[in-house]
Amino acid sequence: QVQLVESGGGLVQAGASLKLSCAASGRTIRSYAMGWFRQAPGKEREFVAAISWIGGARYSADSVKGRFTISRDNGKNTLYLELNSLKPEDTAVYYCAACESGPFTAPTRAHEYNYWGQGTQVAVSS
Repeated sequence: QVQLVESGGGLVQAGASLKLSCAASGRTIRSYAMGWFRQAPGKEREFVAAISWIGGARYSADSVKGRFTISRDNGKNTLYLELNSLKPEDTAVYYCAACESGPFTAPTRAHEYNYWGQGTQVAVSS
């Protein structure tokens, strides 16, 4: 079992930056692909970014490409998401997730992930 706890969310103005963290416990995330998803009120959960556990393959949604950066520190058992140039439409609860996948894959679909955190709220005012 992997337990995931997100932190770093908050209320910011448009154009600001935030850095989300996802601390894992129970097992090392060294052999898991990791991802970030988000869910805005009244909308379905959507993919934000993912990273493989070998090779550093990274994928991100078109809506955040060039603004959000996913990274991981396996030594600290922590996943990160750096959010820059935030927009009001980025307002959502952000979830991190872990996937028991192959070493070079970074899944983009929620149903492929095995473990989820409780989420951290990001609110961006205009």
